[in-house]
Amino acid sequence: MPPQPPDFPSGTSILEGRDLVVEVKETRVLAVDRVDVIGGEILAVLGPNGAGKSTLLRVLAKLQKPDRGSVSVHGTSGREADALLRQRSAFVFQRPHLWAGSVRENIELGLKLRGTPSVEMAQHVERAAAQLGIDTLLDRDARSLSGGEAQRVAIARAMALNPEILFLDEPASNLDALARGALIEDLDRLARDGRHATVIATHDRADAFSLADRVIVMRDGRIVQSGQPEDLFENPVDPFIAAVTGAELSFRATVVSADEGLLRIRVGNSSLTAVGAAAAGDQVRVVYRPEDLFLSRARIEASPRNRFPARVTEIRQAGSLERVRLEGDGHHWVAVITRAAADELALELESEIWVQVKATALHAFHV
Repeated sequence: MPPQPPDFPSGTSILEGRDLVVEVKETRVLAVDRVDVIGGEILAVLGPNGAGKSTLLRVLAKLQKPDRGSVSVHGTSGREADALLRQRSAFVFQRPHLWAGSVRENIELGLKLRGTPSVEMAQHVERAAAQLGIDTLLDRDARSLSGGEAQRVAIARAMALNPEILFLDEPASNLDALARGALIEDLDRLARDGRHATVIATHDRADAFSLADRVIVMRDGRIVQSGQPEDLFENPVDPFIAAVTGAELSFRATVVSADEGLLRIRVGNSSLTAVGAAAAGDQVRVVYRPEDLFLSRARIEASPRNRFPARVTEIRQAGSLERVRLEGDGHHWVAVITRAAADELALELESEIWVQVKATALHAFHV
């Protein structure tokens, strides 16, 4: 039968990577000082194409040997760690690798390689197929499957092994929107069973922040920032991290004063408050998320430090939302609101509106 994962204490590191370096043709594609996989958690490795996400996953799974550095498993290293990880992990590639034969035979493959008895193997296959919603496909030819079905078979094959660590490399990237959404929902359910750790590489921030307990953000082979999703949202270390978390818009400003991380900034003819590390006189780039702007017809005396009047210059539909372009006193903004909110505000071009945005929603960085 598949090896049974040990009872590891919640929050305990079960896999550790240290000083990992990978070079290709004298170009460094991975340089990670430290990364830990914690028992029972969902760890997302997020970044654009070419950031080094897949390389890091392969190195951690011991599918690729780093040029320098080490990966230890439960405190063991070398050949002992290699053997332990082969027994206790499973890896699902971006493109599912299925063999000629039925879905059942494909799910059985890893179990057969581990010498699982037939009766137990059938039980594990049926359980994994049911978890992925493909139990009605077990007798189908694997070559007749859709992309979403094939990826589910690949994940079921991994889950049938009852892994302690499940590695997923961009599992939904090649699927259409409907299949992608359904798969991410099922992965969320499977990953939270508490019996294994999940490490998922993705370039999609929505997947990472909706699934993960902890997120590692990579760029150019390095970890730029890591932490719980809310940490990255509230305290991005640079404009790249801010953009990754959805702060897609920015403007330039001058710092008027600074007091314990709160900056008074001048933008156009207005004075606003933002968060950041800068000094009076510094030029900064301020990033924000359009959904953090609150619009109202009347000025509301509430907690946000920043409120100002603006004029609506453009309204554009974006699916179920509306993007509203606004012009203040010498500065421009974009807000995203629901259609219901737009209807309630009776927004139209040249409407006068009040804008409110919390200081903590404006992140300032040195230009």
